[in-house]
Amino acid sequence: MTAVPHNIEHRTRANGIEIAWDSFGDPSAPPLLLIMGLGAQMVAWDDAFCARLAEAGGYRVIRFDNRDIGHSTYLPQLGVPDIQALMLQAMAGKPLQAPYTLRDMANDCIGLLDALKIERAHIVGASMGGAIGQELAIHHPQRMHSFTSIMSTTGSPGLPPPTPEAMAVLFSPSPTTFEAYLPHHAKVWRVLRGPDAFPLDEARDAERAQLTFLRGLNPGGVARQLAAIFASGNRKPALRDVRVPTLVIHGDVDPLVPVACGVDVADAIPDAQLLRIPRMGHALPIPMWPQIVGAIAAHTAHAAQHRDH
Repeated sequence: MTAVPHNIEHRTRANGIEIAWDSFGDPSAPPLLLIMGLGAQMVAWDDAFCARLAEAGGYRVIRFDNRDIGHSTYLPQLGVPDIQALMLQAMAGKPLQAPYTLRDMANDCIGLLDALKIERAHIVGASMGGAIGQELAIHHPQRMHSFTSIMSTTGSPGLPPPTPEAMAVLFSPSPTTFEAYLPHHAKVWRVLRGPDAFPLDEARDAERAQLTFLRGLNPGGVARQLAAIFASGNRKPALRDVRVPTLVIHGDVDPLVPVACGVDVADAIPDAQLLRIPRMGHALPIPMWPQIVGAIAAHTAHAAQHRDH
């Protein structure tokens, strides 16, 4: 691979908050925006993954910290929601109140695109980021060239739940010292990657944990993001009207968002393509990068070609 330019981190005012972002590739190339998941900083999109994507598709790949995480604005003034109470209300079918919703987080994406003077972008979202991408496809399709939803869900009731182990790591509080955070981070990803061992990723866990810890943890922000997921409900009826060219990527051993959820996303969006990846859990393991990057590059190229004719 040739060296891909990496534009240093910036903080930009967007949608009333500050959003931290950086980019890979030629700044004048067509933009592709990466949206990360619950409690995950933009660096969860690995530098090398972003560089591969920029090179494979000829794109300016932009990643950013969602609100309440990493170097973007924290919102402690909105309080810390009672997640257990919200879950009970959700199971009872009651309307939920949350500090903000996934639609608000989608509006952060639009604010960032506006601030960067980007009219339209290819959108790639992972997990909660995929749900935010769905909100974009529902409410702001004119800003999207294409959409790739990775390991996400429509939020439709009746879909399979996470495994008990995945649920346990999702709700386990992050330790506040690095010495305790290091094994915690390794355990979380061991569970989320699924039953197979991924030595290349396991060898990087300590480095990734340190990067995440040094950029800053925000437990209250994670709780507010989780409340946003619960309060945003079922997107499936609205997704039936989406016409953005869509690719759905899902691992067939995902313990947190089971593969049936990905199938449901692909079923909901007209003409969506589904790529099931064997042995992939709720992670983007290094051995799967060529397949994932190749699929995204082919999808975005097809969408661009289709648009130009």
